[in-house]
Amino acid sequence: MRTSRNSIVKIVVAIGIIGLASCQQSKIGYVDNVKLMDEYQEKIDVEADFKVKLDALTKKRDSISQAFQAEAQAFQAEAEKLSQKKAQEQYGQMQQRGQMIGQQLQQEDQQLQAVGQTEMDSIVSKVKKEVQAYGKANGYSYVLGGGDGGSVLYGDDTNNITDEILKILNDKYKK
Repeated sequence: MRTSRNSIVKIVVAIGIIGLASCQQSKIGYVDNVKLMDEYQEKIDVEADFKVKLDALTKKRDSISQAFQAEAQAFQAEAEKLSQKKAQEQYGQMQQRGQMIGQQLQQEDQQLQAVGQTEMDSIVSKVKKEVQAYGKANGYSYVLGGGDGGSVLYGDDTNNITDEILKILNDKYKK
């Protein structure tokens, strides 16, 4: 009888351990991706710098376009005095110049867009690494992304770690 009592005690202890193990829940947090990116100072600064460069390129494009239009108008007035063959030659040259200018401006625009995309990709990578480091350091099993297009449709505010990560990111950026 003693053996069966020991067996019962062992079974009860085993069930208790299994029960405790199954009661342990994963620690889950989430971040509001939109808020995190909108309030991350480095991203704000990169966007402001990009806007300055884009505005400068737009002014350059407008200036070149106006100069070319003025040149084209002057050519039209001059073309009336030229022979048809000579006017067609110069018109062809004007068209080529216009195409070259357009291609050059398009290349500059594409280069600016590529640099901007690379900078934004770098920022997204930094944010992801910081979220991972924060999650690991604070014992989270999962950190989910919320906000527009995120995977969290609802989350208790106590699980929202956006502000903590945002503070870490902005503090690191200040340095």
